[in-house]
Amino acid sequence: KRGARVDVATYGQTAAQLELDRRVNGLRADVVQAFYAALRAQTGLDLAKQSLELTERGLRIVDGRVRAGKSSPVEATRAQVQLAEAKLQVRRAETEKTTAYQQLAQITGSSVTVFDRLESPTLSPGLPPQTEELLAKLDQTAEMRQAVVQIDKSDASLGSEKAQRIPNLTVSVGSQYDRSVRERVNTVSLSMPLPLFDRNQGNILSASRRADQARDQRNAVELRLRTETQTALNQWSTAMQEVESYDKTILPSAQQAVETATRGFEMGKFGFIEVLDAQRTLIVARGQYLESLAAATNARAQVERVYGEVGSTAGAR
Repeated sequence: KRGARVDVATYGQTAAQLELDRRVNGLRADVVQAFYAALRAQTGLDLAKQSLELTERGLRIVDGRVRAGKSSPVEATRAQVQLAEAKLQVRRAETEKTTAYQQLAQITGSSVTVFDRLESPTLSPGLPPQTEELLAKLDQTAEMRQAVVQIDKSDASLGSEKAQRIPNLTVSVGSQYDRSVRERVNTVSLSMPLPLFDRNQGNILSASRRADQARDQRNAVELRLRTETQTALNQWSTAMQEVESYDKTILPSAQQAVETATRGFEMGKFGFIEVLDAQRTLIVARGQYLESLAAATNARAQVERVYGEVGSTAGAR
């Protein structure tokens, strides 16, 4: 009986350690996610300021052409509206950056922001590992090992309940006065209850059902983790494809379109509406670029909550 109780306690201790490992993975993923969110907010503010510079440049060009009588005052009004929107976007980006900095400081255990700027060689979370390679490590994850330990613990509890069917032997040692010999004599007695009616059937049945439930839960955990892994990796891969498109094609083309439209407007070949369209296209593309980076980073964080750090298997961009 003592051995059975020791087994139950040992498995319980192992399960507690695995729960700690799982929480460590979750905390690390939260920190990484908060860091990249703050980094994106910081980059978003930088891009908003660049957009403000573009609109200010456009306004200067328009004012010059209006004074020279080459452009309509309506275009100057459009440029002023665009400038006001750019300033509003900068203020929003500053608020988002402040909030993201505060969240990062909080999750790292600080009540105040003690840093002025984050430094990182890249915004990209890297390329996802191969699905088969990652799923091969599923049994090594803390959550799966915890589910297996729960099965062992349930089996040990069942063994402990079965051991309770055997009654305990009670040994008593004492002394008493024997009148026949007129002196005190030492006595030893043995007693054991007869389990005629109570053979611990209820507790054994309950422990047996809990053991079956632990096995079902282990299968459910494996199915859930496999589904979550495949979903997160698909999202990660899709987002990184979008990031690559923005890096190689969309953002450079949008930037070139702004430069071309601005020079063409200065030379009188384009109207200012073309400049506005090019600027707005660039601003929208930058925002979607940051959204794709956020989707990739969040997917990676979801994977790392289960598997721990996967940086060694994900190629950095």
